[in-house]
Amino acid sequence: MAAPGENLKINGDRLWDAIHEMAKIGPGVAGGNNRQTVTDADGEGRALFQTWCEAVGCSMGLDQMGNMFAEYPGTDPQALPVYVGSHLDTQPTGGRYDGVLGVLGGLEILRTMKDLGIRTKHPIVVTNWTNEEGTRFAPAMLSSGVFAGMHTQDWAYEREDAEGKTFGDELQRIGWRGEEEVGQRKMHAFFELHIEQGPILEAEGKDVGVVTHGQGLSWTQVTITGKDSHTGSTPMPMRKNAGLGMARVLEKVDEIAWSHKPDAVGAAGHIDIYPNSRNVIPGKAVFTVDFRSPQLEVIKDMEQRLREEGQKIADDMGLEIAFEKVGGFDPVKFDETCVAAVRNAAERLGYSHRDLVSGAGHDACWINRVAPTAMVMCPCVDGLSHNEAEEISKEWAVAGADVLMHAVLETAEIVE
Repeated sequence: MAAPGENLKINGDRLWDAIHEMAKIGPGVAGGNNRQTVTDADGEGRALFQTWCEAVGCSMGLDQMGNMFAEYPGTDPQALPVYVGSHLDTQPTGGRYDGVLGVLGGLEILRTMKDLGIRTKHPIVVTNWTNEEGTRFAPAMLSSGVFAGMHTQDWAYEREDAEGKTFGDELQRIGWRGEEEVGQRKMHAFFELHIEQGPILEAEGKDVGVVTHGQGLSWTQVTITGKDSHTGSTPMPMRKNAGLGMARVLEKVDEIAWSHKPDAVGAAGHIDIYPNSRNVIPGKAVFTVDFRSPQLEVIKDMEQRLREEGQKIADDMGLEIAFEKVGGFDPVKFDETCVAAVRNAAERLGYSHRDLVSGAGHDACWINRVAPTAMVMCPCVDGLSHNEAEEISKEWAVAGADVLMHAVLETAEIVE
């Protein structure tokens, strides 16, 4: 298949303007965005996106999970479309770029094609996946998960937010529940552009990340039980300190993750101590250990060592310990042909790049189960994301979108 010429670039000013125009909808309190899924602000953002897509000449599809599909026609009606996209919903204190860059980068591809009269054999479809963030309705990547057969639609509709409102009712309320059956679409390939949400690209001065894998995840809830007692009057040899037991287990978690460097990580983000009083030795500690790695065998090893070494710590301290796996998914290996298209695009355009493992979950991780998939990443300042201070440069956005466009056009086959 013919590769796009190295002089073919997107309109960086137009992409940057679109990102900041979208950011006016659902503004945060500190310069970012609060455009949570299936809120009125989400509906307003969707409407703006649809207006932009229709101006390019796209038809808009909408499925029963609210996933939006803006199709730009190809020359062969029988050819499966190449899909590109991400999500427009944000965290409650989200940035302007997480997800949005991938959706509007896809739109910019179509705008550039229209400007230059570029045609492809395969149609190109720009997608906005509903509820990628999972912050209002858990879990994350909810609608791409239904599309890929990971969840049932009925189960997804029943997810509740903190106020007891259900996802299905709220989707209907804002007017973005379509009639199309979820998952019926077949894809030639799927590409997603995203900010890295980590510090590696910026630290190494790379323009582009070529994402080869997505990390797998394992969540194990650990409950350590000791005995509440007075911090002042209980002799040291007679204490059963669940908090101290937790500290020793967490030190072991760190050691286990380090033993599988450089790609494995581990920590506990959710911690509860009981009774959580200044002058009471904790009688119970409940915490969730988060292990991640791009290799399934590494995740399994970390899980096993947590249980074995955690049990030994508890036994040595006279404590009770229990383990419950409460979440997780297997690692993702992206399609080699699609990954090569991204890498070749970066090289052709002269952008510095490196292979990268995504440490976060993305819609592409689920879509990879039903279609050949790859991801492009651009740096973000200090690796900061899910924060209103999230920041990228215009140059980084342009480099990522240029590489995205070349990979998509090569895969969709430019018609000379």
